[in-house]
Parts: sequence; structure tokens; C-alpha cells
Amino acid sequence: MSVNGAGIFHRTRLNEAEDIENLQQNILADAWKEWPNEAAFERLEEHRGPIPLRVVGNIPLWAAGSLFRAGPGQRRVEGTPRGSFHVSHWFDGFAHTHRFDIQPPSTPDAKTATVTYSSRRQSEDFVASIMRNGRTFGVSFGQRSDPCVGIFSKMMSVFKPKFTTYNVNVLPGVPGLSNGKLTDLANGKDAANLYLATDAASIQHIDASSLAPLGTTTQAAFHRDLKGPVSCAHAQRDPYTGDFFNYNLDFGSTPTYRIFRVSASTGETDILATFPAPPAYIHSFFLSENYVILCIPSSHYQWNGLGVVWHRNVVEAIQPFDKSRSCRWIVVDRRHGKGILAQFSTPAGFFFHSVNAYEEVFKDGNDEERTKVVLDYIGYENLDVIKSFYYDVILDTNDATKKFLVDGGRFKMLQPHLIRQQFTLPPQSSRSTASKGKLSAETEQVFSIPNPHAGDLPTINPSYRCKKHRYVYGLPNRGLNTVVDCIAKTDVETREAVIWAGPRGHLPGEPIFVAQPGGSEEDDGVLLSVVIDCLSEKAYLLCLDAKTMEEVGRAETEFAIGMGFHGAHIPLVG
Repeated sequence: MSVNGAGIFHRTRLNEAEDIENLQQNILADAWKEWPNEAAFERLEEHRGPIPLRVVGNIPLWAAGSLFRAGPGQRRVEGTPRGSFHVSHWFDGFAHTHRFDIQPPSTPDAKTATVTYSSRRQSEDFVASIMRNGRTFGVSFGQRSDPCVGIFSKMMSVFKPKFTTYNVNVLPGVPGLSNGKLTDLANGKDAANLYLATDAASIQHIDASSLAPLGTTTQAAFHRDLKGPVSCAHAQRDPYTGDFFNYNLDFGSTPTYRIFRVSASTGETDILATFPAPPAYIHSFFLSENYVILCIPSSHYQWNGLGVVWHRNVVEAIQPFDKSRSCRWIVVDRRHGKGILAQFSTPAGFFFHSVNAYEEVFKDGNDEERTKVVLDYIGYENLDVIKSFYYDVILDTNDATKKFLVDGGRFKMLQPHLIRQQFTLPPQSSRSTASKGKLSAETEQVFSIPNPHAGDLPTINPSYRCKKHRYVYGLPNRGLNTVVDCIAKTDVETREAVIWAGPRGHLPGEPIFVAQPGGSEEDDGVLLSVVIDCLSEKAYLLCLDAKTMEEVGRAETEFAIGMGFHGAHIPLVG
């Protein structure tokens, strides 16, 4: 049975090999040429709105709230002194923020919500600078090198907040910078307590109502020791206290990581651990009930991080993949100030996104209490995925897709896997006698579920963060598109997958889980995904039943919306 068409497909682990073979055949047959992507990446306009959308079907009233989405928008600047400027890498596309407001109907007898849409560009100063100068300043993620930039300009390159495009993630209610509550945002209160993030150690304030940019701040605003230029877009939040966690990386002769926590109740910042380690590109990390777990993958920077300054971008500064360069995992106590508790290593690899982490306590053969920590993430066998997101590959410019994917068989190593890694902390008796941070945890890989039965941009029911979960939602690729082409619900207990696929040309975005109030099952809720119809150059907010993966409703636009990265749903209260 082929999963190439539109519909809902139920697959088991017995279908994994068949579906891998199918996607490889699709790639070799140039199937992506039948799915144009331009509408999701080119000619994107802002719509300051709010614009009422046509609702088809039934978007449940309990899903009311505001869905904020971050992502790239325009990627060209015309009329500069040096001609047309083209952004090279998707991760550098100029930031464009979106807001969908799901509201109760105006009439009491109506059964479906109403939806309005607004969007705003966030990089107007950055674009204006390019318009004046014909090139960028500072450090980008992957902008291809400008041969006209001399040595002096390279060495003067720094991470400049003004020339950073904050297009990756939405951070609501950041403590330490405002006293606002997350729920205030959807109700129109505390409109300044919304931030946009990327993998730099700075974030951009925006007005949650108008989406207007309000300025930037660096992590030094939390604590003076957080002076490094690099962090990650995926800060973690304690699901019970709201405490905010992230790391800061400082380059130099001794590259130094600092893992920190900002208290939601006091706004004060604590440095949980400070340690030297190879500087690496890290997009996310893990938070369990008692620990912060940072993985330093095989994406090491050249020259103790100074390669980023020399190359003026992250991609070229990352050392070539080396199978001998293992992933290093650091386990940090976040409850009792004990710093690093243990470390372990796994084979070389890379990941963008963690999924979840949780703990299980048991007694070993000596009747001593032990803690096992379970980590789920979307892993890759090497670093090729980073370069797969250049615009010329995504848009198949000058046959770039085939050259990148097929030549040399790169596509076989490029597929994501939903990986479960678990480690067991040493017993308390060992921790008290060993040197701090020197203990090794016992680790094993539990499973690796391949694409297309699992995909990247993963999400779960947020009520299960730091707890044992069963379902992971993500975006696989059946080989029909250069990025993704469907939405999957993956059961990590049975390895079954339920796949939703729209008609050809319907490009889905990150699925955001909205839990049904009073639901008793983990999958009681809906998924919200922005889908771009690349053939008609329109879009819609798709609402799927998270249990069955069947469509229950959609809100349609008359224009395309850019393919984005991440977002947040803020429930309407009252």
C-alpha cells in the first residue's frame, strides 16, 4: 500500500521498511518536481489585519485563544547599490510573525469558533540597512560568503541584535523581563510580554496585539555573567512553576557554557552550572523534573568558536562531520544547587529538536534507589540536514535539489529518526564519593523510529512535559517535497503511526497541540497547523482531531503564508 496520496494512513512497524523504500523511490523519481514550493517561500506579504477568515467545518470553542507563529518571510531586497540581494539560507529569511485569533462566535447558538489573522514583518531596520549597503553586517546562520568582504570586516563581525532576524520561536511571558502572565496575552493584557528568539543570546520584544517590534535585549539582562553571543531558540519552561531555562555559550581561548534558570516567581536568575567544553551549534536541550540535560552534538565550531566570526555565518563555521566526534551529554541538577551530576557520550550525530524528557525511579540489585531519565529527540546521522535548507535546494533552483540529495546518495543519510535515549544516574553512594561531574551515566538507545513514521518539528500534549508521554506529532517527508509533506502521530509504545496527508501541493507546518479541557486521554485535543496550498497560492489554518488525525475544521485565507518554524497557542481565559 502506497502512502503517496492524500488521506489518512495507518501504519505499523511492519510497514517501516516498505515506506522507507517508497520515499527513496520518490526521491530518485524526482517526485518533488510535481510539488512547487514557491508560494511558501517567495513573494510573501504582510497583512496587519485583523482579517476575518472563512471557517469550514467546526473549530471547537474550547480551542479559543491566540496562535502566534514565527518564521521567515521575504528573502529578497531589490534596488540596493549592488543590485538584488538574495538570502541564501531559509534560517536567515527576514522574520515575519503571524497571529491567528480563535474567538467564540458572536451568536450564542453557533457551535464553531471564528478566526481572524494578522501578520507583521520584524526585520525592517535590517532590510533598510541592506537596502543602503547591498550586504549584511554581523553574523548570519548560513548566508553564503561575500568575496568582497575583506579581512578587517570579517574580524569586526559580531552578533549584532539589530542585524539578527528573530524568525525561529515564540517565547510568551518570559520572567525576569516582565511580570506578565502567559494567559494575559490572549486577553489583550500585558501586550509587551511576548518575545521572538533565534539561536543568538538575544531576544526581540514584540507587541502581542499589533505584533510591532519593541526592541531587543540580551541574556546579560538576566545575569551579568551571561555575556556569550550564543544560546538556543528553544528555552525550556518548568510546567509547574513557569521557571525559564536556557544556556549561554561564550567563545574564546576556553569556550564556556553556563546553564541558567530565571525564576518565574521572583525574576531572579541562578547559574546552575558553568563548564568548559567544545563549542557547538545546539538548537535545543532537555528538561526533566529534576535535571537539565544538555547534549553537545557533533556540530562543533572551528577555532573555539571564532570560526563563526571569521566566516560570518554558522554553517561554514561548523567543522566537517567526523564519526569519531561523539555526542557529549551533561546532566545538571536544577533543584538543589549540586551542579553537574554526571556525563555520558553517544555515537556521533546531530539533532535540532528535543521532544521531551522524564524520569523513572527504581531500585537496583543492591536495593539502592536509582533514577532513569528518558530522552526523546529527532536525530540525524550526520550534519547534511543543515545544508538541505538552503533556498536553492528547497526551491530546486538550477537543479540544486537533485545535485544535493541524489548525487552521492546523500538522501539515504538525510532522513530524521525519532530516537529514545535513556540513561541511569549513578547511585547516591557513588555521587557522594566521586569528583563532582566526573561520574559516567549508564546509557542505551531504546528505539529509533524512521521517517516517514515520525518527523521533525515535533510536539506533544504540553500537559505531558517532564512526564511520561505516548504520542509525538511531527512533520515527515514521504519524498514528495523538498522539506516536509505530511503530519504524523507516532505512538512510541507500539511504533504505530497515523499520517495525515493533504492533496499534492499542501505543505503543512508545525502541529501545535491544544488540549481539550477535562480530557482524560493524552490525545484528547486538536492539532493546529498552518498549511500552504502551493498550487493555488493560498493557505489555511488546519484543525485536526489529535486522536484520529481527521480534519474537523479549517480557516481559509485568500493569500499564501510563509512556511514557518515554531509557535505557541495562548488559551483564551474568561
